Amino acid sequence: MMGALEENAESRLALFDFAFRHAPIGMALVDTQGRIVRGNKAFSRMIGISPENLSGVAFADFTHPDDLEADVRLFNEVLARRRDGYTIEKRYIRPDKAPLDVRIHFAAMRDGEGEVVRFITQVEDITQAKDAERQLAERAAQLELALESVRGGFWQLDIPARTFETSDRLAQYIDGPEAARLDLEAYLGKISRLDMAAADLTPLIEGSINQNVAEYRLNTIVGERWMRCDRRLLRDADGRPLKIVGMAIDFTEEHHQIERLKRNSQTDSLTGLLNRRGLEARFPQMSSSSGYAVLAIDLDGFKQVNDSYGHAAGDTVLQEAANRLMSCVRGDDLVSRVGGDEFVVVIAGDRETGVAVANRMVGTMRTPFSLGDSGADADVLVDVRASIGGVWAVVNSELDGMIAHADTFLYRVKASGKDGVGFDRQAFPLRTIHDESAGHHD
Repeated sequence: MMGALEENAESRLALFDFAFRHAPIGMALVDTQGRIVRGNKAFSRMIGISPENLSGVAFADFTHPDDLEADVRLFNEVLARRRDGYTIEKRYIRPDKAPLDVRIHFAAMRDGEGEVVRFITQVEDITQAKDAERQLAERAAQLELALESVRGGFWQLDIPARTFETSDRLAQYIDGPEAARLDLEAYLGKISRLDMAAADLTPLIEGSINQNVAEYRLNTIVGERWMRCDRRLLRDADGRPLKIVGMAIDFTEEHHQIERLKRNSQTDSLTGLLNRRGLEARFPQMSSSSGYAVLAIDLDGFKQVNDSYGHAAGDTVLQEAANRLMSCVRGDDLVSRVGGDEFVVVIAGDRETGVAVANRMVGTMRTPFSLGDSGADADVLVDVRASIGGVWAVVNSELDGMIAHADTFLYRVKASGKDGVGFDRQAFPLRTIHDESAGHHD
């Protein structure tokens, strides 16, 4: 019987010794003074001390000084029977001074009377995990720092759970420092009704797209602000839509700058009227149940002003001509300068309205122009008239064709003596232009 017990004890000891020596993680036996009794190869490699030189080395000798106090305190609590072991993360200092992040599991080995005779410790190298953790913390800190300078914040939509929530930062940006997070109904209630289509999440929820950017107006504590929202879809392992995360950033000033640039790109810098680009952009947006009249206008005598008094005088005439043309139209009509002394005007209304406006324009141009602001003598007056060709259409399409057709009547007016109106009696488009369709109206 005694032989069997001895054999079992020897077997268990042999198994323990094999596991100790070949364990993939560091293992060590430590005495009650905190000195290494024995360590395996993995432990030896970790701390950079050869197995034959491990015996008698105190763990305090290779523990980072900043981590030693907590380790010693827990070690002493085990000796005092207040605990049987502990787990702690700390740093070792290798002989080359390189730090090593480890996680240690310390357990007491007691005799029959409960006294600690040895400690067995398992040591994991967690350097890579700690490096990743530190990098993640650094990125989080950088993101937090970046967000402090951003006006806006995050939101997320859980698609299966049908839950939506803004971040604290976004809620506070919208409703003030004490604001609670907004749910979907509250957030949508802050979006301008004019922009609800732009804010629609349906393509992302259905999974037909993975990312898009929306621009919409949001009502905030400081008034209406333009937000640019980058929305991204996250999918589960099977590719099904899982969450949508959005980052909404205030870009009101940038939006206004873009709008100013657009207006500038569509505006004639000298007269403030629309240019050709602006006319082409605005024409399709006009709405009229009575049709549209397009007037092609050319200034008679303008070249002589430029030749006799210079370009500054010519600019003065163009600016005054623009003002006179504007005085003849309503706010919804379009007045544009499309060339040197060439203008195009679009009138929302019937043919008779277009003819009446054209005649008013010819009349207002008959008043002499003063060159007083151009550097010429203040009392210099010049005679500049207008020739106008007009065409009317039921719908606002084919702008180029309507201008070309109006030009035909403009050229006829200029050929017949200038200073008048030629207006097509038939609605555009026409396959041919009949001579009898042209009328001269003063």
